[in-house]
Order: sequence, then C-alpha cells, then structure tokens
Amino acid sequence: MSVLSAVASCPASKADISREFGKARVTYEGASRLQRLMGNTMLERLGRQAPLRGGQILDLGCGTGWFSRELANLEGSECVTGMDLSFGMIEHAGAHSPPDIAWVVADAEAIPLPDQSCDLVFSNLMIQWCATPSQVLRECRRVLRPGGKLMVSTLLDGTLRELDQAWQRADPGQRHINRFESERALRRSASQELPDADIETRTLKLPYDSPLTLASELRQLGAGYKSADRRSTVTSPGRFRAMCQHYPADPEEGVFASYEAAWVYWTSPDANDDTLIDK
Repeated sequence: MSVLSAVASCPASKADISREFGKARVTYEGASRLQRLMGNTMLERLGRQAPLRGGQILDLGCGTGWFSRELANLEGSECVTGMDLSFGMIEHAGAHSPPDIAWVVADAEAIPLPDQSCDLVFSNLMIQWCATPSQVLRECRRVLRPGGKLMVSTLLDGTLRELDQAWQRADPGQRHINRFESERALRRSASQELPDADIETRTLKLPYDSPLTLASELRQLGAGYKSADRRSTVTSPGRFRAMCQHYPADPEEGVFASYEAAWVYWTSPDANDDTLIDK
C-alpha cells in the first residue's frame, strides 16, 4: 500500500485502510509518480550493490504489484512474495502479474513468514500507514537471513505542507492531511531495531496543474485523509474553492507539493561477522 502517511492522533482502523486502498486499485498505478520515484531509488541502489546471496524476496506493502514484478526480473531472483493488507490490491496484483509471483494478504506488523526466510525485504511507502512502525522494522529484521538486505521508504513530517497550510486557512480547526512521523522518531526506531542502519532523507517537489489536480491524485492513490476524526460528510465545494485560493503558487513555476522523503537501508549481520551494515 505504498502511499502517503498516517501517524495521526486518531488513526484509522486497519479495515478502513485496507478498504480505501482496495477501492483505488484500478487508478493507483496511473497516479503513482511519487511511488515510482521512491521505489526506483531503492532499485537503483540495489543495482549498485553486490548480488543478493539468495533469491527469496518479499515486497512488503506491494499494492498493485508494480515493484513485485520489477523485483521478479532481478538477476538471481528465485521467489518473490507480494504482501499487502488490502485484499483488493492483492486481487488486482495477481490478475495483472506473472503466475510465478506469490501473493499474500497480511499485516506488516505480523508477517506470516518463518524466521530468517528472506534475502531481501523491499517496502515502498507503506510503513507510514502502520500504527507501530518499529514493530514492522522488528518483523523485517526477524524474517531476514544473515546477510539479507532491508530497503524501506517512507514520508516524514512536513510532507504536503503547502496543502496543509491551505486547508488550515480554508477550514480552521479541521485536519485534512494525514500526520507524518518526524525524522527524529524514524531515526530512533531504526536505531533500536536496526543497528547502524543507513538513513537518507531529502525533499522532493512534484508539479501539479492546480491544487485540485493534487487532490485528485491523492484520491486516485487511495491516500486521502484517513484519521478516525475526519468529517463524516463530504467536504463542501466552497471549502475546496477556498483551499485552492489559499494554496501557494509561483507565477512562473506554478503549483508544487513538497514530500519529505526518507529511505532506510540495512543489512542483517552474519552470525560470525562484526559488521552490521553493508552500505
């Protein structure tokens, strides 16, 4: 479920998250510019490293299976498992992928795989949807074999700040943007679960024709605001117009949205090796 984030004061239930992403399964890939960019960053890094020691690969939060299919084409890949919380996403992935990829509906906080069963765990823009990201990292560490690699991407506090600020002015006191984990919290979780993990961060800016185009893209991704404290009624057209009026726009460059991107890389140590990470 590779999308925008969710550490909120009143987080949505897993059933709601699963259902919303399942509803977006048909439109998801056409709207996934950010997802491709961040996932390709991990694939490019993987291509610069030594080959995997084995070919057992887990795509955790696989969504429609875009990167599961890419991982299946890696040299040395033997078995790729795409795993996602959303049955709708898994159903769509299975119908549009080669038959040799395995598909599993499961919770990333309780991965239903044996200890030390994976050579690579790849997770693109999923962990931020989890109530306890540190538990997901712990599960990833558990299923990795010695020498296995973990690659995780996520979004941090400050993501969609332009949209957040515009909504605060258009609809004071009502949140419209999911909350994102701080970089400090991510680094703390990683240091506890993944000793000497390599963490990279940078700000990505994507252009949009208008704020409405941005809002439409989020809907197509299934990444709208999902907190349990959201309004039960549809936001009125008047509030949308006010949000658009308050959204910052550069006269020359137009409308952009900022995404605070983070990548976590870690290699599981060998039992007889003091080196904890292969950067």
